[in-house]
Amino acid sequence: MLETLNKIKAQTVADLETVQSTPELEALLVKVLGKKGELTALLKSLGTLPQEERPQMGAAINDVRKALQEQIDRRAQELKAKERNEALKLEAIDVTEPRPLPKRGSAHPITIVMNEMIECFTGMGFEVVQGPEVELDHYNFELMNIPKNHPARDAQDTLYIDDNVVLRTHTSPMQARVMLSRKPPIRIVCPGRVYRADEVDATHSPVFHQMEGLVVDEHISMADLRGTLTAFAKHVYGPDVSIRFRPGFFPFTEPSAEVDLTCPACKGKGCSVCKGTGWIEILGSGMVNPKVLEMCGIDSKKYSGFAFGVGLDRIAMGRYDIHDLRLLFEGDARLLGQLR
Repeated sequence: MLETLNKIKAQTVADLETVQSTPELEALLVKVLGKKGELTALLKSLGTLPQEERPQMGAAINDVRKALQEQIDRRAQELKAKERNEALKLEAIDVTEPRPLPKRGSAHPITIVMNEMIECFTGMGFEVVQGPEVELDHYNFELMNIPKNHPARDAQDTLYIDDNVVLRTHTSPMQARVMLSRKPPIRIVCPGRVYRADEVDATHSPVFHQMEGLVVDEHISMADLRGTLTAFAKHVYGPDVSIRFRPGFFPFTEPSAEVDLTCPACKGKGCSVCKGTGWIEILGSGMVNPKVLEMCGIDSKKYSGFAFGVGLDRIAMGRYDIHDLRLLFEGDARLLGQLR
């Protein structure tokens, strides 16, 4: 048995010199010191020896086990260091090697237009406010002078969650919320997503973007509205554009006006974009209906105001010559790449 023990030790020491990887070393460890290993088998066979020889042989086996375990541990450290160095060599980065430039992202057209308009209006003293997209009927319609069963509700194509909760059809609810929570003077713009029950096609979407504005103070007139919108148009479209007002109707403004802009494509000469008129419609506006002011707790005899609403998607499509509204919502990186 002692001869077998010495052979196991000698063979294991020799094998340790040839082991070149951690898996090979683990296999050798199991072979020699494992539960079914060679040394374990020797220990189990001690019962075949005479009683007086067992202690001496058991001690010899344990000494060999301890010595081999120490050598295996040292070899394990050597192999780990070797493998770590090899891995570092493979993972090394040559900072001088030419590499293709990473693809650059860009802001979405609607984000660009929204930020530009926010910059324009905040420069005129407006405050940016935002509110919930899931809105109460009370704010979305009733405080905008659109009571239940009013014909104007049919034109909104509203998406109802229940009888009193809707996906907002415009950002005007924030105008009501602000008028209810503070006293004039008020000068705000409300950008955000709005929802209508429209079929998806090149010019319609159930979700789109608006920015609405509101000013309430003493002695506010249509002249203030026209001056504000003229400054906005020149900031967004350039100093050579003009605007015109056409009579319109909105329940929450009186009088109301549709606002047209000199066609940016033909500079007012007439083209396919403006259908030969030289003008394109960009927004709706008007003086805040006194009834809306009163419902929001503002004295309509002392204060007046104006409001307007701009479609951000329409402006983005016109600026970037996008003819299909769906392109703005599909997330195709190729579109953004073309707009950089």
